Amino acid sequence: MFSNNDEAVINKKLPKELLLRIFSFLDVVTLCRCAQVSRAWNVLALDGSNWQRIDLFNFQRDIEGRVVENISKRCGGFLRKLSLRGCLGVGDNALRTFAQNCRNIEVLNLNGCTKITDATCTSLSKFCSKLRHLDLASCTSITNLSLKALSEGCPLLEQLSISWCDQVTKDGVQELVKGCGGLKALSLKGCTQLEDEALKYIGANCPELVTLNLQTCLQITDDGLITICRGCHKLQSLCASGCCNITDAILNALGQNCPRLSAPSRALAAACCGLTASVWVQSLSHCELITDDGIRHLGNGACAHDRLEVIELDNCPLITDASLEHLKSCHSLERIELYDCQQITRAGIKRLRTHLPNIKVHAYFAPVTPPPSVGGSRQRFCRCCIIL
Repeated sequence: MFSNNDEAVINKKLPKELLLRIFSFLDVVTLCRCAQVSRAWNVLALDGSNWQRIDLFNFQRDIEGRVVENISKRCGGFLRKLSLRGCLGVGDNALRTFAQNCRNIEVLNLNGCTKITDATCTSLSKFCSKLRHLDLASCTSITNLSLKALSEGCPLLEQLSISWCDQVTKDGVQELVKGCGGLKALSLKGCTQLEDEALKYIGANCPELVTLNLQTCLQITDDGLITICRGCHKLQSLCASGCCNITDAILNALGQNCPRLSAPSRALAAACCGLTASVWVQSLSHCELITDDGIRHLGNGACAHDRLEVIELDNCPLITDASLEHLKSCHSLERIELYDCQQITRAGIKRLRTHLPNIKVHAYFAPVTPPPSVGGSRQRFCRCCIIL
């Protein structure tokens, strides 16, 4: 219910432009509350200029298609950033209306909007040519047709996530990079149909790429990653955790071929020439074919001595104490993950600490099975077992 007191002191003292500026700092909930104070504030709060950035994640269970349609009509060309992450009730029809009304949208998060299909990407391609960031993670109905549409209509696209869109294949990636060569961040996590050929298309067409996530892309091998490193010289972050076909060859290339490498923020088993950044985190989690020899090449690289700050080796069963010896000259190393590295010993960690006294070591050692009690025949169990 609106108040009749539209002539409140604040409305008299402050010009409309200043009030709008104040309202521009308010979140969606507060704006809606202000809209109920008076008729004057209703006009101010619902002004499209205050609705340039909207995040509806906290209301995901209540958001239906009509809500998105109403918001798009209210905001129109003012809207620059919209997050519908987790809004399961939003489908293609609502997003078609949205695309038609909000043609200046630059950042759109549709993560987990499982109702959307290729039709949504077709609408975005047709009306939203200024789109720069798009998150389609877990939108499992997305196929190669979506990537083709984005390539044709969204040439400014810089960040794209199609994680867990497992219908996407190398053909879709090939279409995507034809028109979106300016991509800086690409997440392909869980796209299990992708092969090395997809990475060859990326390496050949995306020279601006900074971040690439290939986690659990099980068909990826050393060959594909090496093509990325040769073509994407600005790469800072490469995650290939769970890519079980990766071997020491990648680490060998990293140590031998990348003298100018200064810091990928998450470089996993990568030979990335000429990377630039300020922090180097090497994540090799679940790369079960990595051995001490690969760590030797990594540790001997000039960049590792001064730049390597974190290395994650959890669930690398072939790693032994010898790897720790190869890392002791990495003076910037602050943290090492060794969970489930069963050949790593406390003695090896202790020797590493003598060279790197401030390093944080995250490891787990199963409790030692205690010896049988003297004079007793009862079997003893370690503390990990259930004693019956």
